[in-house]
Amino acid sequence: MIAEPPRLENQLARLLRAGTITASLLIAAGCLLSTMRGDSRLIVAGIGLFILLPLARVGLMAAGFARERDLRYAGIALTVLLIVLCGIALGLLDVL
Repeated sequence: MIAEPPRLENQLARLLRAGTITASLLIAAGCLLSTMRGDSRLIVAGIGLFILLPLARVGLMAAGFARERDLRYAGIALTVLLIVLCGIALGLLDVL
């Protein structure tokens, strides 16, 4: 008998699947609309969602580890999340 995957892994899989499908649909709809109206905002939104998916994954992992009382891995996930957010903030400051 095959063991059931842990709850956190199922949640991560659902998050990434739903995010990927949503982003792909946004990009497809954006491509269709851009051929008719020249508007590419949906394409940009889809690409933005693809970029945010890893960030959401790390956030969900941090919450899941904290819920499971695995404080070492929750701390590591939060550290990674803070590093990525600092990188985004510094990148945005550099652009402005």
